[in-house]
Amino acid sequence: MDIARPDIARKKRRRRVLFIGVGVTVLAVITMALSQLKSAMPTVQKTAVWIDTVKRGPLLCEVRGGGMLVPEETRWAVAGSIGRIERIMMLPGVTVSAGTVLVELSNPELEQEAVESESGLQGARAELEKLKVQLESDRLAEEAVVATLKSDLTDAKLEAETDETLLKEGLVPAMTARRSRSKADELESRLVLEQKRLDISARSVTSQVAVKEAEIIKFQKQWELKKRQVEALKVRAGIAGILQRLGDEQELQVGQQVVAGANIALISNPAKLKAEIKIAQVEARDVQIGQKTVIDTRNGLVSGHVSRIDPGVRDETVMVDIAFDEPLPRGARPALDVDGAITLERIENVLFVGRPVTGRAEGKLELFKLANDGKEAIRVAVRFGRSSVNTIEIKDGLQAGDRIILSDMSQWDIYDRIRFN
Repeated sequence: MDIARPDIARKKRRRRVLFIGVGVTVLAVITMALSQLKSAMPTVQKTAVWIDTVKRGPLLCEVRGGGMLVPEETRWAVAGSIGRIERIMMLPGVTVSAGTVLVELSNPELEQEAVESESGLQGARAELEKLKVQLESDRLAEEAVVATLKSDLTDAKLEAETDETLLKEGLVPAMTARRSRSKADELESRLVLEQKRLDISARSVTSQVAVKEAEIIKFQKQWELKKRQVEALKVRAGIAGILQRLGDEQELQVGQQVVAGANIALISNPAKLKAEIKIAQVEARDVQIGQKTVIDTRNGLVSGHVSRIDPGVRDETVMVDIAFDEPLPRGARPALDVDGAITLERIENVLFVGRPVTGRAEGKLELFKLANDGKEAIRVAVRFGRSSVNTIEIKDGLQAGDRIILSDMSQWDIYDRIRFN
């Protein structure tokens, strides 16, 4: 028969609990140890990254941008009058002079108005001549009246003096002498009045002629305006240069109706070009007028200087105008794509290195510095200073002779060390 042994069952339970406790403890220790382990170093192909050495010396700070050549002198030939395009005389690309007719317009109503204005001017001139003749005739009539009165007054005075003499001798009645004197006085008064009328008539002639002449001036200006408008139907270049294009937004077509002031043709002077360079707004803050530049025209390098800086920002860029200090190479023409480098300043005796892909002036960045004879690279924090097109100043974090990786290493952000194979 079986004999119950409760002490053996208790021992088994104790061993089971002990084993479970030890297992849990070991598992906890292993988990903690694993959590303390560092990630294994990844392996990177050394030839796949861009490595540069930190140097000490002069740093030439530059900014670079792309753009194109544009004429310094351009002019839009505009339509001086509303009209319909009858003929296109010149096509883009031809050389034109200031008086070259580019496009001929037609406007029958305007031409009729010009004819009517000329007829009105001729009619006003004829009326002025007629008025002058009439006024001259009236003046002569007035002068004749004055002359007659002077003659009559002379006779009347002689007669009055004679009658007064005879009256003293008692040869004529007193009434006759008084009548003679009264007649002479009347003629004298009439002469004074007619003389005044003649003077007033002369002034009236001047004013009437002035009114007609003012009317003629009005007709003259109207006719000249219409004449200019008709002449403006022949759209001329205005300046010597090259015809760049016809029309502003769309190319002009024969039969098209255009309004006064519409842009007809763009003419540029190819003898004097400038470069318009787009500089990133974060780099344009140090650009100043007068700074030296070098423009690559794809057919040679040309030196120049900054002549204008656009005050606005477009598409995160600032437009900078470059004036050339030497002749352009052959083949330079408007709209030619160019690259430009603007020299900001030259800094002596500073630490610098090639510009990292994500490096920014006055910024901070963590880079990988080569260690262990170039077999590994460790992450270091670097503070930058001023920058150039391809180089950047080192303010803190590196020493001369250090070799660092300039390539984008963002895929290794979780690692502090990498190994080269």
